[in-house]
Amino acid sequence: MKKFLCFSLLLLLGLLNTQAARPVKVACVGNSITYGAGIANREANSYPAQLQYYLGTGYEVRNFGHSGATALRRGDLPYTQTEAYTASLAYQPDIVLIKLGTNDTKPQNWRYQAEFAADYQALIDTYRALPSHPRVILLTPVRCYLTEPQTINPDTIAERIRPTVEQLAYRNGLGIINLYNLFGDTWDASLMPDRLHPSSIGAGMMARHIGEYLLRDTLPQPETFVPSNGTPFNFHGYRGYDFTLEGIACKVVTPTQEADGHPWVWRARFWGHEPQTDIALLEQGFHIVYCDVADLYGSDEALHRWDRFYRYLQRNGFHKQAVLEGMSRGGLILYNWAARHPERVACIYADAPVMDIKSWPLGQGTSHGSPQDAAQLLRAYGFRDTLQAAAWKRNPLDHATTLARARIPILHVVGDADKVVPVAENTAPFEAAMERLGAPITVIHKPGVGHHPHSLSHPEPIVRFILQATGRDSNPCIHAVPGNEYRSAAGWSEGSEWHSVAQDIEATLEGRKVKLLLLGNSITQGWGGNRQRVTYKPGKAAMDAALGEGCWESAGISGDRTQNLLWRIRHGRYNRCRPDYVAIAIGINNLIGGGDSPEACAEGIVSVTEEACREFPEAKILLLGLFPSGREPESTIRQSCDRIHALLAAHRFDERVTYIDPTAWFLSEDGTLRQALYSPDYIHLTPQGYQCIADHLARLIQ
Repeated sequence: MKKFLCFSLLLLLGLLNTQAARPVKVACVGNSITYGAGIANREANSYPAQLQYYLGTGYEVRNFGHSGATALRRGDLPYTQTEAYTASLAYQPDIVLIKLGTNDTKPQNWRYQAEFAADYQALIDTYRALPSHPRVILLTPVRCYLTEPQTINPDTIAERIRPTVEQLAYRNGLGIINLYNLFGDTWDASLMPDRLHPSSIGAGMMARHIGEYLLRDTLPQPETFVPSNGTPFNFHGYRGYDFTLEGIACKVVTPTQEADGHPWVWRARFWGHEPQTDIALLEQGFHIVYCDVADLYGSDEALHRWDRFYRYLQRNGFHKQAVLEGMSRGGLILYNWAARHPERVACIYADAPVMDIKSWPLGQGTSHGSPQDAAQLLRAYGFRDTLQAAAWKRNPLDHATTLARARIPILHVVGDADKVVPVAENTAPFEAAMERLGAPITVIHKPGVGHHPHSLSHPEPIVRFILQATGRDSNPCIHAVPGNEYRSAAGWSEGSEWHSVAQDIEATLEGRKVKLLLLGNSITQGWGGNRQRVTYKPGKAAMDAALGEGCWESAGISGDRTQNLLWRIRHGRYNRCRPDYVAIAIGINNLIGGGDSPEACAEGIVSVTEEACREFPEAKILLLGLFPSGREPESTIRQSCDRIHALLAAHRFDERVTYIDPTAWFLSEDGTLRQALYSPDYIHLTPQGYQCIADHLARLIQ
């Protein structure tokens, strides 16, 4: 009997452990965009497939997309009548991602528009009623760039479908992920070749955005702050509250999943205008708050209101440091309050900000100003006249010394053609002052853009700045994922895409012993080697002459970033060729295509090198970091390359790693890159450039 009880207990424990180890099941429900229509090798490159790679083995992602499907039950292809729908129910998922609505905007379907919300709600209810009790998350449609009439309608997606999806998320208390702004407001053929369906690169952007949301937390949390006198409202799918504090109108919007530490963004002016940054930060677990200081222009009364509101939020557990966000005249309150309380500020994001009241609203420069606002400003500050106002020495421009001393990270987004708040009278002198004080700010310029529109249609640079400033950014350079390049212009044979090229490398290495294995991106791919799918090999002759034909091989893939090479080293079994030496040159695509900081890129290069040490335990590692780019030494890209090499030089690597900064190989006496070694983009190399590297590598090896 005791033996039977022990056996039963062991069996039960085994079952519990099996259940505990079971991956989280994710069902991707949707139309052709979910299915991966038009994507080469969609089984590996659709957004659900790339989401699987991004999430890792703790998740199991299934693609239940069906091309042409509608949420409308009386549409021309209702999703609920597809095999994909039936299979998604049988899957018993833990998480359901619903992305429908694009096909519903076709004229033959949108005539039933009055039924759209109810039919979508019925679909939500069906999934929530499953025995697995899944968490349902709604995805807004991606932006459509079609221009033909009588087909899918971009305006209906923006003005009707997206708000309805947001309302459904709000009403049901569901998570929501904004994909609408992901590709910006201008059509990019590399992201959406047919103006409707994302490419494999676009699908990768979707997968990363969704993956970051899921990995940050797996379960929604109860609201930790609900104002006692608050009136709920819908803010793009999130629950907001209108309330008053000592008679002043205030707002707060709560995230579905609150981040640790209760972070928050303080929106200074123009609530709800260009909200894409706020929406993205809600997805990251930030609260968005607002305290009305309209028509006070950063005066003492405005500062007193903010002081009271800040104390109120502190009593309710908000983080001690706020992210300050303001547009146009909002710059006045942002900077005046930050100068008064620099210890309470995590960072500042200012958009076309007023930095000097002489410029606006007084109009004493190139701006016409605003007579009405000037009169209100005089009353708010108690100035006798414009002369006294013009002599005021507590403008945002005047706070540079205080803010520089506090080392507060600052970002400005400006339109270079702004005639209302001219850059030359506002941001430019402030930027110059901060640089003189040794505390430079980041400025994103929008060429040809005036005072409007504010923000960025795809706000990722703003969001990344805020996440980095608050210590909450996840470095994509060290998150191993496959690449998703597909372009025939990448130097590949016709019909190739990233996975087929990666498989070609593995097949080329099978059964061989090489002296040198080269790891990297398109520059490394240009060595060519014996690979069948590489058609452009400008470096092959040079390396054959330096080391001998067949003694080396190239494992570079065009477009690869550190995270893609990290994936290949980890999963490609490259040590099958037992190299004596492994040379690593990676990172330029992180800077140019990825928009990653030099610090993030350097961390990615270090991760690649450490992974190579594990994968090649008997090889010597030659770390070249990345080759210099940007012809002039003062160019931004060259300075980023130099910064990365400084970071790599300071790092302590494994004793098998030899770090070599190759920059000097390519320089003329005046510091410019040698033109004969580079193609016109000053990134890729000519045959002479490859000869230069081959000679140096041969000397290092010999």
